[in-house]
Amino acid sequence: QVHLVESGGGWVQAGGSLRLSCIVSGLNFDDFIMAWFRQAPGKEREGVGCINWGGSTKYYARFVKARFSISRNNAKSTLYLQMDDLEPEDTATYYCAPVRDCALTSGGFYYGKDLGYWGQGTQVTVSS
Repeated sequence: QVHLVESGGGWVQAGGSLRLSCIVSGLNFDDFIMAWFRQAPGKEREGVGCINWGGSTKYYARFVKARFSISRNNAKSTLYLQMDDLEPEDTATYYCAPVRDCALTSGGFYYGKDLGYWGQGTQVTVSS
């Protein structure tokens, strides 16, 4: 059974930083492309960024504006999202998920399709 457990969220003032983690079990982590997503109240879920199997390729949504960085530790089956210079607009629940693809597009990045595995998410609240 596949489990994804996100952690590291919390409350932070604008301009602050947080590091999210996602521990994955039940699948061979380094066989999967991974992505971070977020969902704000009343809004649809949106992709934040993706990373390939070995971590050498990463792409981000345009709203990231070089403030976030995705990384992974395959030995620990863990995905990370370092978020700096946070803005109130970043307030959302953040999720990680395995996805089909990780490619660059004119709009940011393309992940194809999620594989249907989701965790509970971790809440990030940024105050102005």
